[in-house]
Amino acid sequence: MGVETKAVLFDLDGTLIDSAPDLGAAADKMRTDRGLDSLPLERYRPMAGAGARGMLGVAFGITPESPEFPELREEFFVTYERRMLLNTQVFDGIQALIEALRERGLLWGVVTNKSMRFTDPLTRAIPLFGSAGAVVSGDTTPFAKPHPEPLHEAARRLGVPSEACIYVGDDERDIIAGRAAGMRTVAATYGYMGNQADSTLWEADASITSPLELLKLLDSA
Repeated sequence: MGVETKAVLFDLDGTLIDSAPDLGAAADKMRTDRGLDSLPLERYRPMAGAGARGMLGVAFGITPESPEFPELREEFFVTYERRMLLNTQVFDGIQALIEALRERGLLWGVVTNKSMRFTDPLTRAIPLFGSAGAVVSGDTTPFAKPHPEPLHEAARRLGVPSEACIYVGDDERDIIAGRAAGMRTVAATYGYMGNQADSTLWEADASITSPLELLKLLDSA
């Protein structure tokens, strides 16, 4: 695009942190509390990026249109809230990636659809996020991804133009939002991706199979 990159923004779940074990465990507890058999984490992991919608879909086969969904969603939120830091970890390579970005003088931040109710305690508890210049949640602005406004808000907080940012995410809505915001986009295929997701159809500017591959992209830009 000809604009110098000044910042890199990331999605949270499935891109920076592996929260699938805690998300899946919360949904699975709801199953076992109802006398249903436990499901393995492998069933939940592909849908972890979809949050409550994905977890409840796996656990109970319901959709947001189901009449019982709102009540189950709040139960899921409360259950997840109690355990969301037990087994959630930063993906391998992310710490080194962030350090390398900072050494290059690049700013970085987070744009997630996770609500502040969860994002704030998570990012406070994990040391990695102490150097993040912006953390924008799904309810920070009136819009959530794939709307571009959360990405514009993060750029404003970093003090850089949106077009000087790269956005990295593991879901198609991340790429849609990034493109709409005028950012270069990178699909993180090491994340959750969802069932039958084909990132080659997302029209991202690039894709990476591990976090540190992003540095090679920056070097070749």
